[in-house]
Amino acid sequence: MAVKQTAGRDALGQFAPEFARLNDDVLFSEVWSREDALSLRDRSLVTVVSLMAQGLVDESFRYHLTTAKQNGITRTEIAEILTHGAFYAGWPKAWAAFRMAKDVWTEEGEDAKARHQSEMVFPIGAPNDAYAQYFVGQSYLAPLSGSQVGVFNVTFEPGCRNNWHIHHAKSGGGQILVCVAGRGWYQEEGKPARALRPGDVVNIPAEVKHWHGAAADSWFSHLALEVPGEETKNEWCEPVSDAQYEMLK
Repeated sequence: MAVKQTAGRDALGQFAPEFARLNDDVLFSEVWSREDALSLRDRSLVTVVSLMAQGLVDESFRYHLTTAKQNGITRTEIAEILTHGAFYAGWPKAWAAFRMAKDVWTEEGEDAKARHQSEMVFPIGAPNDAYAQYFVGQSYLAPLSGSQVGVFNVTFEPGCRNNWHIHHAKSGGGQILVCVAGRGWYQEEGKPARALRPGDVVNIPAEVKHWHGAAADSWFSHLALEVPGEETKNEWCEPVSDAQYEMLK
């Protein structure tokens, strides 16, 4: 997906038209759109670290932090990226970068989380740490019922999705998703992805390989209902790659 930028022409179109053209059409169009080499997420990571290493933590750095967030880099990941970079770029530069990153991820993230919570009656719950290894990005889990039928409210931050997985069962089994807030995706292996919105219901039979998660620009919550069955178990498979995910529209 080509990146479109007009900042160069907006700011310098009259004063330095060739610089503006190179900025908008080459750097932010041709270079950033070469997804066969690096994903948008990877390019954001490289750009943020490069700017931090030079101490360039101005409004352009804020722009690239915001872009990194939109391209799927989570709050946990940016903290680790800047921490790692600090040992090579310098501690004072990392402090300056962290001040701006905190504004972009923590404050905006908490506001977005609060807005998402206001859209539904079920709690977002706690960070889903027990299953974090099976997710790309940050998810949350709120158990609603542990008897008769297991019911859980699962919430995904923008860009978060679980790995491909299969609900195995000798008989019965599977899962039902009831979408309650935000926008997300569901996909079965070999089939196109299905966009999900509040009120949508997904019936997932046993033995079907699939994944589900949030849209890139939206929080998403669904209730997950465990269908009773005999000898049920889950098999977690490979992650949904950035390239696969970024193709969704």
